[in-house]
Amino acid sequence: MKIEKSAFLEQNQAKMQKIVKKLGEKFSYVSILGTDVYGVNYLVTTRQINVGASRDEERGFVVRVFNGKSFSEFSFNDIDVDFVVEKMQKIAGDDRKIFEENISRIEYKAEPTDEKIVKEYFVDVNEQVKDIDDEKIINILKNAISNKVEQNEKLAEMQARYSITQVNKYFFSKNKQLKQSYIYSTLAAIAIASDGEKVKIGFLPASGNIGTELLDQVDDLVKAAITEALELMNSVPVEAGEYDIICNPNFTGLIAHEAFGHGAEMDMFVKNRAKGKEYMHKEVASDKITMHDGAAALGEVSSYMFDDEGNIGQDTIIIDKGILVSGMCDELSALQLGIKPTGNGKRESYKRKAYTRMTNTFFAGGDDNLDDMIASVKHGYLLENFSSGMEDPKNWSIQCVAAKGREIKDGKFTGKIVSPLYLTGYVPDLLKSINAVTANVKMSGSGYCGKGHKEYVKTSTGGSYIKAKGRLN
Repeated sequence: MKIEKSAFLEQNQAKMQKIVKKLGEKFSYVSILGTDVYGVNYLVTTRQINVGASRDEERGFVVRVFNGKSFSEFSFNDIDVDFVVEKMQKIAGDDRKIFEENISRIEYKAEPTDEKIVKEYFVDVNEQVKDIDDEKIINILKNAISNKVEQNEKLAEMQARYSITQVNKYFFSKNKQLKQSYIYSTLAAIAIASDGEKVKIGFLPASGNIGTELLDQVDDLVKAAITEALELMNSVPVEAGEYDIICNPNFTGLIAHEAFGHGAEMDMFVKNRAKGKEYMHKEVASDKITMHDGAAALGEVSSYMFDDEGNIGQDTIIIDKGILVSGMCDELSALQLGIKPTGNGKRESYKRKAYTRMTNTFFAGGDDNLDDMIASVKHGYLLENFSSGMEDPKNWSIQCVAAKGREIKDGKFTGKIVSPLYLTGYVPDLLKSINAVTANVKMSGSGYCGKGHKEYVKTSTGGSYIKAKGRLN
């Protein structure tokens, strides 16, 4: 069945279009984004049950106009057409006055092309979000973790989390009429182990642009989370040094996101805060590496028809066989750089600014064999899953934290587990050292990405198994 449209946006679309028409009498470019995002979060632990609203919930509007020198915006959640028009005119006038009195402001020599597009994207769903039975979801999560602590004396607590979110967005400008409604879900199993002195956590996620059918994976995730927590109880610190490393798809995705994703966000090019600007059309990785980003690159939690600036989502190739060929770009940065936007303009909410943001970011698969990769390692580690990561786009240094590493000696696993495990270094050195890539790409979109320390949005990352040289500590 088709997803249920947002009654809120349907009721207000005529007013949205009226605002565009009235402001269009004064401004050469006008657009309005309406959002209605809602959903449910479920948390079941051995101690509590909690049901609450999706963390992504929002409902409101943001208007953007070109004032002849720069862009002005006004966000609100109650449409009064005359008030919005009057308020937007005042804001734009004040902004232009401030601009003309401050020569350090960035001037825009062009405005969005605003090509004519009339398009709708309403996905098919098995179940409407509003019809989901809370008790049914809670029982599935409860059954998945039931008796697990009692069955293993080293387990202190179990948790199962599920979230489903419906995104409804309408975008209107003088020439564009865009509507979309879609869903995404995330699921996670968390096992907490303790021996009275140390505590270790096993965390296994799953995600997709699907609904409650994602819950079919919960039992397998719980088993895997328990195994991970218990293995971590026997882990030891790694001896710092450079090793052959093999990364599982989950950790490969973190490298794609941190090692190069942030460095290819082109609003950082405008501000001269990304080293990637100096390396366009140059070698930055081995010829084994092709990297994609895009809402249309594949189906995951950051897939959509259009971004928050009304640009259609793309499949952008960032690195092509080792060569940096493109970045990802929002509308305003594209205007400054003289290029086309790539559909990567995303807002944390209608109340916040649009930035260049990653969507579904991943290394494409290759044709190497995992068993051959393992057999080729003299001494190194298989890095599995991740807990966090960060990058310095200006200097291309990274820190990626793996949940654990499995020691490999003479092409065989020794049974030794190391943790915590930090992969650090200079981005091109790491990417150029990649000498093997397996075929099957797997994605993970259970978390959020911040712009610096704020502005969190949904993203997904992934890849296949890769083999490289890495500095571990």
